[in-house]
Amino acid sequence: MGFRYLDRLASPEQIQGFLGLMDLAAGGGESAQNVFELSHRLRDSNPMKLCRKRLARDPEAERLIQTRQLSGPYDPAALKALPKGSLGHTYATVLGALGYDINFFPEPSFFSNLETDADYINYRVYATHDLHHILTGFSLDNFGELGVISVSVAQFSHPGLAFTDLMSLLLNWFRDDTPIDELESHADKAHTTAYAFGRISEGLEMGANAQPLFAQPWEALMPRNLEDLRRELQIDAVTSGPWSWHSCPELIEALKA
Repeated sequence: MGFRYLDRLASPEQIQGFLGLMDLAAGGGESAQNVFELSHRLRDSNPMKLCRKRLARDPEAERLIQTRQLSGPYDPAALKALPKGSLGHTYATVLGALGYDINFFPEPSFFSNLETDADYINYRVYATHDLHHILTGFSLDNFGELGVISVSVAQFSHPGLAFTDLMSLLLNWFRDDTPIDELESHADKAHTTAYAFGRISEGLEMGANAQPLFAQPWEALMPRNLEDLRRELQIDAVTSGPWSWHSCPELIEALKA
């Protein structure tokens, strides 16, 4: 394709819009607010229409979307009082040990008070995102983030997360100047295309093999044993490597306490 045809594919306004989305994706590692805003800007996009169609195939997902059922807020103390090894106890303990707010996800007002189905989908995705970290084993930092978001990309093509995957590959490709096997630190390796591709592939495969996660009744599942729940949902969680929270000694000690 000659470059002279590009003006037929995208107007200057569309190109500026794309650059704005790319800027938000590039800043996603610094602030989750950038990722929330990125998804909100894609609420009327064709990728969101595809996402909506895929979710409509699941009756429980469709019910949630129609009823606009809210998630949380969660009581960390009540969750920690659940049996050790349960989803809820693990969720609250891991986030507490990391110093994270268990209710750190946008209010419905951020997503236009869930005015459209797309707004609700974005709300639900981020309200349950950290739970997906616990279930999948992907760490809650930049090492595991591409893995866990790729689970949702595989299952229902969420546009904000898919765009983040694509931009991570592109930005790392521009930044790469050393073969990954010549890098020593995990932090350096995480900024390579090879690393990003590995985590994205891992997450996509996990999402494709797992039961649908979007509409799971997480509040009711909090007392369930995490390993039993993983088997039931057919999640082959990552439990080793720097991209797994299971590899963090501080978190393992906190869960033992």
